[in-house]
Amino acid sequence: MQLGQLKKICLSSVATLSLLAAGVLSAAEVNVYSAREENLIKPILDRFSEQTGITVNLITGGADELITRMELEGANSPADLLLTVDVGRLHRAEAMGLLQPVESEVLTSQIPEQYRDEDNRWFAVSLRSRVIVYDKERVDPAELSTYEDLADPKWAGKVCIRSSSNIYNQSLTASMVSHHGAEATEEWARGLVANMARNPQGGDRDQIAAVAVGQCGLAVVNTYYLAGMLNATSSDQVEQAQAVAVFWPNQDGRGAHINVSGAGVSEHAPNRAEAIQLLEYMVSDEAQTWYAEANNEYPVRTDVPVSDTLASWGEFKADPLALDELGLHNAEAVRVMDRAGWR
Repeated sequence: MQLGQLKKICLSSVATLSLLAAGVLSAAEVNVYSAREENLIKPILDRFSEQTGITVNLITGGADELITRMELEGANSPADLLLTVDVGRLHRAEAMGLLQPVESEVLTSQIPEQYRDEDNRWFAVSLRSRVIVYDKERVDPAELSTYEDLADPKWAGKVCIRSSSNIYNQSLTASMVSHHGAEATEEWARGLVANMARNPQGGDRDQIAAVAVGQCGLAVVNTYYLAGMLNATSSDQVEQAQAVAVFWPNQDGRGAHINVSGAGVSEHAPNRAEAIQLLEYMVSDEAQTWYAEANNEYPVRTDVPVSDTLASWGEFKADPLALDELGLHNAEAVRVMDRAGWR
């Protein structure tokens, strides 16, 4: 063989190996559609990349926007993993056929059954509770008891809560439908509306601020938001959060309402193996500790300690309701809220 031919073969082989290597490297990626703010999820995704060499391509947006985008993209969607908050949205994505079942011993052994889809199409990765916060100066916690009690006329003009369009309130109402039926829940919702101190407006932080300045005596909010305010860099937010205290509802009954942030593998995931690997990493010791310490969310794993802020509120009894129920009853909950005049 002549030297020139040998050099051509060697160069061709090097080029082929380079292309193969490039193909392998390009495959080591995962595309995440995330409804969570970038600062709340990117640090742990970066750690995953550092440890595995898998590049995480993060696309953020509103939950409904991302779900619609996946639907429109269809089989050509680049999405590998949908990450969002509230089981109502996870259920919607599942019902639309956007998520696929995943068989993983890691996920099923680490995540309690009530916090994952029965067909393993979505999995919770962190928890939060929707609780009552009250003005420490003007409300006696001995008067508080349950979510149902918020409809009692004694709370007239004292309740602040977000709009019925808010998914967190829809899920809370869906839990009521599951426990009590639509008719009883509508009666409760009418009583709650009658007790509102103002028309629903703003987010959970705004409800906490309204209690702090005396616009209302109590509010219904997610634990995550109060913890965030207590640990904020803004002195105003810290002061507002310190003006209220947490009350765990329904502790003598079913327990406090629980919701999640969670994820599911896209039905058409081009990088399915990497998506599952990332999902499994999200329930690892490191990721669960990060959710607890950095984001002040409750770990989905019972063996991972909560943050000092959450620990300061004490232990509580959680509603054991399977979270699939929240998605199943979402449409009925919205109708109930609408009939009750909850705007």
